[in-house]
Amino acid sequence: MNDDFSQRPFELVEFAENSEQRCPCLLLLDVSASMSGSKINELNDGLIAFKNELLADSLASKRVEIGVVTFGPVEVKQEFVTVDQFYPEHLSPQGNTPMGEAIVRGINLLQERKDKYKNAGVKYYRPWIFLITDGEPTDAYHEAASRVRSGEDRKEFSFFAVGVEGANLGTLSQITSPNRPPVKLRGLAFRELFQWLSSSLKAVSQSKPGDVVVLPPNGWSAID
Repeated sequence: MNDDFSQRPFELVEFAENSEQRCPCLLLLDVSASMSGSKINELNDGLIAFKNELLADSLASKRVEIGVVTFGPVEVKQEFVTVDQFYPEHLSPQGNTPMGEAIVRGINLLQERKDKYKNAGVKYYRPWIFLITDGEPTDAYHEAASRVRSGEDRKEFSFFAVGVEGANLGTLSQITSPNRPPVKLRGLAFRELFQWLSSSLKAVSQSKPGDVVVLPPNGWSAID
């Protein structure tokens, strides 16, 4: 049997170099035309701050993995990588809001990543999916809603939806689990949102898979 390291599947080489358990986080980001101006600028700045804060934590930088899917149109901007390999691409607004397609694409991407963990014998925490939008779906979203709710019920992932000013929270609540309703972002507090997300992921990455983790206070949401 050939045990040459260079002949092993890529994912096995990847996990051999870093065998830490993984904490995957998928970002589903609305980059439709309505996000133009200060919204997309703040989102881009928030992503850079998100990377830098996670990178400053040596354990989180090895365990947290980031994947990015944008919609307007749907595009995988970043396959799952550890934080040191995550270089946020500058996002530009365009198109409509095909949120349903983006959610399904993202869940499939996440499932592929989980399969790689299993094949490599790498433990992982329950994944997080984080949706940020200022609108509502311009495509069919019933399959997406079904996948989100069944995934939550089976504890395959935790799905969070954040509505920026202009978002239809009523429609978002039809997609999310009743136990985890959408939350409205306070103004353009993207930086505070990503600071909270990085702090939360750092706390999760320092626990054991399956532990109950107390998340930091949320200082970025608004109450109507």
